Amino acid sequence: MAEPVVVGVDGSPSSLGAVGTAAHEAALRGTGLRLVNAFGWPSMHPPPGVPPWTPATAGLRELVDGTLAQAEQRAREVAPHLDITREVTLGEPLTVLEIESRTASLVVVGSRGLGAFGGLLLGSTAVHLAAHGHSPVLVVRGRPGGPNPTGPVLLAVDGSPAGEKAIEFAFTEAAMRGAGLLALHVWNTWSERAYEGPGDPLNVVVDIERLRAEEQQLLEEILSPWQIRYPQVAVERRLVRSRIRTALIDASHDAQLVVAGARGRGGFTGLLLGSVSQALLHHAHCSVAVVRGKA
Repeated sequence: MAEPVVVGVDGSPSSLGAVGTAAHEAALRGTGLRLVNAFGWPSMHPPPGVPPWTPATAGLRELVDGTLAQAEQRAREVAPHLDITREVTLGEPLTVLEIESRTASLVVVGSRGLGAFGGLLLGSTAVHLAAHGHSPVLVVRGRPGGPNPTGPVLLAVDGSPAGEKAIEFAFTEAAMRGAGLLALHVWNTWSERAYEGPGDPLNVVVDIERLRAEEQQLLEEILSPWQIRYPQVAVERRLVRSRIRTALIDASHDAQLVVAGARGRGGFTGLLLGSVSQALLHHAHCSVAVVRGKA
């Protein structure tokens, strides 16, 4: 069987929403689902003679089992025949999930949490995973009623080699979901510079129409090989002259998923997990998948 989909579980409503999304993703991929619950080390040292803290010795085993049972029930509601495994680990959630990502096809987390996963998005865990995880990371967020089931998969196209993995992920997701793909390329921005050197739009003289034609050609060249590979995916190519963050967040209103690379060139200059990806993680109107390129 292919590598499993891993989901961080803490019993919060956001976590259960992530479990449902992860179960759906696992079913689409024909792979298993791994429920992971991590406990951080306690801040106080145990008295002499007291064994190290574990869920069992701390009297939390029942709580953990109940949380995971609830998560499994939620997953079964989405995909009744899914192969589900559970993992309870003593360690920092950030470290645990990063390690889990090494053998995962996808790691799914909620945008808010409790307990060990508390402050998941606005803290460091989701951002760290998106920047350093070994698999794509999907952060479940967006409208109260869930993602727009008829909306497209929104792909942020920046034209960098590092973005190839994000393109592949977006086409695969669209094909599995039976959805269209909206490939959005933002160019000629002023706050996030898209060019350097003679072609920089910040120069005094620039041929805007020539620049627009070049960007359109770039978009076509990037997408054409993937369109041939995935002929069943209807692709809308959209070239926008705007601020990158604003354009992507606005476009996410009607999408069911946004896919972006963790870093890139062009409009994503110098990013590890830069301002564009972080803006999407915090402000997109639907779930966000961040895909790292090849090292």
